[in-house]
Amino acid sequence: MKFTIVPAILILAFVGCKEGPKKEVISVTYPQTKKVDTVDTYFGVEVNDPYRWLEDDRSEETAAWVKAENEVTYGYLEKIPFREELKQRLSDLWNYEKVGPPFKEGDYTYFYKNDGLQNQYVLYRYKTGEDPSSAEVFLDPNTFKEDGTISLGETSFSKDGSKLAYSISEGGSDWRKVLVMNTETKELVGDTLKDIKFSGLSWKGEDGFYYSSYDKPKGSELSAKTDQHKVYYHKMGSPQSEDKVIFGATPEEKHRYINASVTEDNNYLVVRASTSTSGNKLFIKDLTKPGAPFVTILGDTDSDTSILENVGSKLYIVTNRNAPNKKVVTVNANSPTPDNWVDFIPETENVLSPSTGGGSIFANYMVDAVSKVLQYDYDGKLIREVKLPGVGSAGGFGTKKEEKELYYSFTNYVTPGSIYKYDIASGDSELFIKPEIDFNPENFESHQVFYTSKDGTKIPMIITHKKGLKMDGKNPTILYGYGGFNISLTPGFSIANAVWMEQGGVYAVPNLRGGGEYGKKWHDAGTQMKKQNVFDDFIAAAEYLIKNNYTSSDYLAVRGGSNGGLLVGATMTQRPDLMKVALPAVGVLDMLRYHTFTAGAGWAYDYGTAEDSKEMFEYLKGYSPLHNVKEGVEYPATLITTGDHDDRVVPAHSFKFAAELQSKQTGNNPVLIRIETDAGHGAGTPVSKTIEQYADIFGFTLFNMGYKELPENINKEIKQ
Repeated sequence: MKFTIVPAILILAFVGCKEGPKKEVISVTYPQTKKVDTVDTYFGVEVNDPYRWLEDDRSEETAAWVKAENEVTYGYLEKIPFREELKQRLSDLWNYEKVGPPFKEGDYTYFYKNDGLQNQYVLYRYKTGEDPSSAEVFLDPNTFKEDGTISLGETSFSKDGSKLAYSISEGGSDWRKVLVMNTETKELVGDTLKDIKFSGLSWKGEDGFYYSSYDKPKGSELSAKTDQHKVYYHKMGSPQSEDKVIFGATPEEKHRYINASVTEDNNYLVVRASTSTSGNKLFIKDLTKPGAPFVTILGDTDSDTSILENVGSKLYIVTNRNAPNKKVVTVNANSPTPDNWVDFIPETENVLSPSTGGGSIFANYMVDAVSKVLQYDYDGKLIREVKLPGVGSAGGFGTKKEEKELYYSFTNYVTPGSIYKYDIASGDSELFIKPEIDFNPENFESHQVFYTSKDGTKIPMIITHKKGLKMDGKNPTILYGYGGFNISLTPGFSIANAVWMEQGGVYAVPNLRGGGEYGKKWHDAGTQMKKQNVFDDFIAAAEYLIKNNYTSSDYLAVRGGSNGGLLVGATMTQRPDLMKVALPAVGVLDMLRYHTFTAGAGWAYDYGTAEDSKEMFEYLKGYSPLHNVKEGVEYPATLITTGDHDDRVVPAHSFKFAAELQSKQTGNNPVLIRIETDAGHGAGTPVSKTIEQYADIFGFTLFNMGYKELPENINKEIKQ
C-alpha cells in the first residue's frame, strides 16, 4: 500500500538553557492514514470508526502503515542531539550484577542472576550446603534466541525437585509453550505443550502438573477474543492431546481466568475461577481420595478470596469478603463455606498481603503505600514486627514450611533493590546482597505529600528528585500513574528513573483511586461510573506540582502504561493545556471496543462495557481517548509506544489513537507512534530493547521541553 505524504508540519523546538531558548526547526511529515466509512450504533447513537481497518493485524495494509509510521518516528528521534548520550548513560548504569534471592528445590539451591546487560536473567544453581561460588548455569534464556526476544515465563519444580516445568514467550506474546526438564541431566523430557495462556504450573507430586488455557481462537491469535479458560492436567509420558480438562468445560458457565494450584503438602487442588479481573469463586478437591469431587468454598464472585496455607484439613484463607482491606480466616476443608469461617488475622485500617514460610505467617501491610510486616504463628499469636531496613517496599516473605530462614527484598525510589537474609526464629535480618551500582542514593531525596483531588479526597503522592532542587517551576518532571485493577504503586528503584533524576528530573507517583493502596473501597471508587475520579486525581497531582513550583506546564510530562495509558490518553484529551509531553504506553484507548479483543471482556469490572446500558455507553464515550480527540486543539507533544505482538492490550488501540491525533492536531507539537517489533505488553522485553526505548522516551521528552543538550550538561556549564 502507498501512503500519501501530507504537507510538512514544522516542529519548533525551544532549545538551550533556562536563560533564553533558541529556536530550532524540524519538519515532520506524517503518513496520510486512509479513512473508511465504518459506523456502529449504540442505543440509537451512531459512532464513526474510520480507522477500524487498523485492527486487522494480519493485513498487508496494516503492516505497511506500521512501517511508514516507524520511519517517521525514528527519523524524528534520530535528530535528537543527545539521544545516543542518553542511551550510553542508561547502558552504563544498567551494567551491574543483579542477583535474586536463593531458593531450595530438591538437593539444590537456585537463584537468578543478570551480569549486567544480558537480555534475560539466567537461572543458576549449586548443591545445597556447598560454596555458592561453585554455582553453575542451569537454564539460560539468552540462548533461546540471539536477540533475546524469547523469554522465560513461569517456572515450577516437582515435589522432589527432579523435574522443572517452564514456559517460554516468543516476541512478548501471552501465548506460551511449556517444556519439562530433567533437573539432574538438564535434558528435556516429554511433550512440549503449546498454546498455553494466562497459566500457572503446579505439580501433583512427580506424576504431572496442572495448567490453564483457552481454546485457540479463530482468526488472529494476537487479537481474537478469548473468554473460556479451562484447567488441564498433563500426565508425564503422555502427549498434550491426551491432557484432560479438570475444570471449566461447561459452556453455560464461562470463566475468563482460572488458576489451579496444589497445596505444599500435595493434599489439595485449589481452583480460583473468575469472570473478571476482580472477584473469584473458590473450589477445593481432596487429592488423597481418588475420584473426590470439587467442593465449593465460595460460589459467587463478590470477593477476592484464596487459600493461603493448610495444616492438614485446616485451611487458612485470605479474603476481602466483608473486609475491604482483607483478613485471614480459618476453616475445616470438610465444611469450608463462609458460615464456618473464623477470623484469624482480623481486618485493620491497612491493606493486608500475607505470605507463609518456616511455620510462620507474615502479614505485609501497606501503610500509605509503604510496607509494614508482622510475623504470626499458626495459632494467631503475634511474634514480632519485622524490623525493615527503612521506609519503602519489602517483599518475598515466603519459603517452604521446613526452612529456618528466608530471603526478602527491600527497595524504594532511591534505594536499589537489596536482598536480606531473615532468621525466622530470632527475627534477625542481615544484608545478603547489595548491588554495586554507579548511583549514590545520598544525592537524592524522596518524600510523600498528600494533596486534594477535585471532590475533596486526599491523595498520597511520592516525589523524588536530587537534593537541593531549585523550586523555580522549570524542572523537567514525569508524573507517572496507573489507577486501576486494584494494583498498588509502591516505592521501587528503577534504573531508568535514576537516569532521569540524574538530569535534574523530578519523578512523581500519586496513588490514584482505582488502585489497591487503600483496599477494595479505594479500588471501587475508580471503577465504571466513577472512573473519572482517577483522571481527576491525576490532574490534581499535576496541578499540585505546578502550584508548588516543582515544575510548570512547559516542563511536565505525563506517563503511564496499559490502564495507565488510558489514564494519559484521557488526561491529555481533557486537559491538553496541562502538560508539555504525553507518553501513553500500550494503552487501552478505545473504550467502546476494548472488550472485543483477546481477554478484554475480563476488564469489565473496572470499566463496564458500551453494551451494558445507554448510561454506561455514554459515560465511556465521554472519556474514551479515541473518541475525544477534537479538531482545532493543540495537544501536547505525544509519543505513543506499543508492541506489534501485544496480545493483552492489542496495538490497534494505539494505532487508531495515533491516526486520530495526527489528523486533528493543531499547532507545532509532534504526534508520533513508536511500534516495537517482536515485543508484547512488556513482560520479558530484552534489556537491549528496554534501554533503547527509554533513551527514545526521555530524549523525546527533554527535546520537546526545550533542551538541545542534556540538563545535567547545561547545569555543569552554568556551574563552571
